[in-house]
Amino acid sequence: MKPTGPRGVGTQADFAPYFYDNGPYSNNGNLALFSLSEDMPVGTQIYCLNGTDPEGHEVRYGLSFDPGSKEYFRVDPRSGNITLVEKLDREKQDSIDVIISITDGRSKTTESGSSIFKVEAVDKDTGSGGSVTYYLQSPQSSMFAIDRHSGVLRIKFGEMLDYEKTKTHFVTIIAKDGGGNFNGKEQFLSSFATLTINVIDAQDTPPSFIGTPYFGYVYEISTPGSEIFTVSAEDGDVGNPNPIRYSLDEDAVFGINTTTGCITLLIPPNYLKREVFNVKVRASEVSPEGRLMDYGVTTVVIRVMDLNNNPPTFYGENGPQNMFELTMYEHPPEGEILRGLKVTVNDSDQGANAKFNLKLIGPGRMLRVVPQTVLNEAQVTILVEDSAAMDYEKHHFLTYKLLAVEIDTSERFSATADIVIHLLDTNDNAPKFSSDYYIARIPENSPGGSNVVSVTAVDPDSGPWGEVKYSIYGSGADLFLIQPASGIIYTQPWASLDAEVKSKYNFYVKAEDAEGKYNLAEVFVTVLDLNDHPPAFNNNFLQKTMVIGAPVKIEAVDDDAEIPNNVIEYAIMKAEPDNNIFDIDTDTGEIKLKSYIKSMAIIQNITKKRDCSWSLVVQARDRGQPSFSTTAVVKIDITEAGGPLGSFLINRNNPMQIIGMLVGLISLMVIVTIIISTATFMRNKRSNRILPNRRVRRRPRSQNLWSFRNPFRKSETQREKFRIKEDEMEPEVIVENVNYNNNISNVVRHWCPPPPPCAPSLPPPPPSYFHGERHWTVPTVSAAVAPKPRKKPLLERQDTMNKALVSELKMRLERRRMMVP
Repeated sequence: MKPTGPRGVGTQADFAPYFYDNGPYSNNGNLALFSLSEDMPVGTQIYCLNGTDPEGHEVRYGLSFDPGSKEYFRVDPRSGNITLVEKLDREKQDSIDVIISITDGRSKTTESGSSIFKVEAVDKDTGSGGSVTYYLQSPQSSMFAIDRHSGVLRIKFGEMLDYEKTKTHFVTIIAKDGGGNFNGKEQFLSSFATLTINVIDAQDTPPSFIGTPYFGYVYEISTPGSEIFTVSAEDGDVGNPNPIRYSLDEDAVFGINTTTGCITLLIPPNYLKREVFNVKVRASEVSPEGRLMDYGVTTVVIRVMDLNNNPPTFYGENGPQNMFELTMYEHPPEGEILRGLKVTVNDSDQGANAKFNLKLIGPGRMLRVVPQTVLNEAQVTILVEDSAAMDYEKHHFLTYKLLAVEIDTSERFSATADIVIHLLDTNDNAPKFSSDYYIARIPENSPGGSNVVSVTAVDPDSGPWGEVKYSIYGSGADLFLIQPASGIIYTQPWASLDAEVKSKYNFYVKAEDAEGKYNLAEVFVTVLDLNDHPPAFNNNFLQKTMVIGAPVKIEAVDDDAEIPNNVIEYAIMKAEPDNNIFDIDTDTGEIKLKSYIKSMAIIQNITKKRDCSWSLVVQARDRGQPSFSTTAVVKIDITEAGGPLGSFLINRNNPMQIIGMLVGLISLMVIVTIIISTATFMRNKRSNRILPNRRVRRRPRSQNLWSFRNPFRKSETQREKFRIKEDEMEPEVIVENVNYNNNISNVVRHWCPPPPPCAPSLPPPPPSYFHGERHWTVPTVSAAVAPKPRKKPLLERQDTMNKALVSELKMRLERRRMMVP
């Protein structure tokens, strides 16, 4: 831009007018990328130039075309209205370059797009080979454009030359022909040239001072005329600079050389009433005609210096100040300057007396001060060192001491200033739960709306940012609700919790603040099982067949979900006709005969009856609190399965029992062999009238006792052969069944082998009762386990079992003898 009108001395800088850039689709502005239809009638107003002047002067518009180009438009200088004056034909010309301008009478601005040079290349060929088109080598990175037909180089729309940025531009232009045949091949030839464009500077930049800020000093020994400081300024238009003239806004105390910029003292120092003078210095351009044009202003701080009688002093915008306050948001970026603090520190002394250190004393290492060493005066800058520590939730405000201490003086003068920083809160925290997960337990069958658990999340931010709202979600949250404000989780009003249906639920709880920052925790809910189901048998009357040596099993089911509510203990409450023949496994419900019962004969010997059908009252009781129980009547028919061999096969899964059975079987075979041999010998001896050593006497059927004389033993009375003396009897086992089960694990037991069975005197009588006439009562058994006193040592368990087997063999042999005619 160039000034076009005269200027008076001391006038302000005049800024050139400019166009409004309203975009390519606007009908007013700077005509940038404007398009119109080729059938637009001549005389139509097609556009309106629009601009303004910064000083508010009236503007005029202009419009021109390249020399030799057809002028299609005309502009009204005042209104800026552009009118079409020539008919358009797109087939002949598809673009029109227009140069527009705006002026305020002093300065004129020509919009970009002006043509600056026309290149021309000559091709001596004819036809298409002689036609030349022009291109730029780097059109995208260049601020210039070229008409490929005419070779006119223009400045691109939207671009502007600026001498202060680039003084010279180099543009490479390529000229290319239209191609043709050469030696039978099509060939295109081109050439290039480099155009150097030198930008001429225009007077559009005011002067600027060099080396600011400026500080000058007046000493006590200074005299009028002493030089204080020299300022220096230069014209911003360095390509064609104008001379600079210096002046002061006030000249009562100081003077300045208008050419050199040297400031001098006009009066003695003792007449200076202030210690600091802010002197305004103006640097103005001088036109070739001698008129003052654009100017720049700076301030020179002149201090009156004396002996070291002044400590460092902190200054604010309004003078000395010992407290500075600043309000800012928490967590500023590290390295950021606290721009709200306008702090200057100064020591009015001179030389070493004015050298001091700056220190910032306060909490942590959040801030640091620069510079750390100052000579005379400096602008104090405080930088952020630790952004994370500047947390509103920890410190609502920060208080620091800014300390200035002289270094090389004996007085060590110092000064302090308080720096108070008020932190403003930001929403920098998401709510945080007191735990990552919550475990809750609620009894089943709790009514709807029952409280389950209370979750707590805390957002340390202030105001609405610190308010927490709770919500729950997840597949397990259907039966639950949460109070948004308190975090209390409770069951749906219609919810029915059943541990037997589902005992475990888990879902997520969300704590969210007003801006959507949130955190999650997981909730695990266990539905506690209540003992609300008693054990149940499939049938209250069960019928089982027991093979000697093999157990029978009964089973009850408890529908409760958890232990101990669904753990069942079994007990035999009553057994008829004998109460001490069965054992029951309290955990599995297996019923088996006592260990010493190996045959039907032993059972008949105990009960004195032939009936081998038992009725048991079995109780199933759970371990819940309170405990529930149920009973069932179990009818057991006892039978044998092939004698010892059947027992052996039945008990083949028990190795120790198999070994015992094998030993017993071998012993039995040896005994049977001996007995048969003895009986044969006795019969043969009798038939040969050889007197036997032992006589076997058959008792009448009416007698109750069986007798058998062993040929290898001395004669004994019939009763003594099978009688065990009272003092040799095994001790009794008396059990107190406080839990209605004589096999309960917590009953104290003293092992006593069972007494050996006695051979029956007569076959057991038929049962004196009928099943249909039984009336069961559940007894309450109360007793203690105590062995009977013994006069002699107990018999070994193996001896007792052998005696039982011998008794059984004797009985069978006697039966066989009676069957022989």
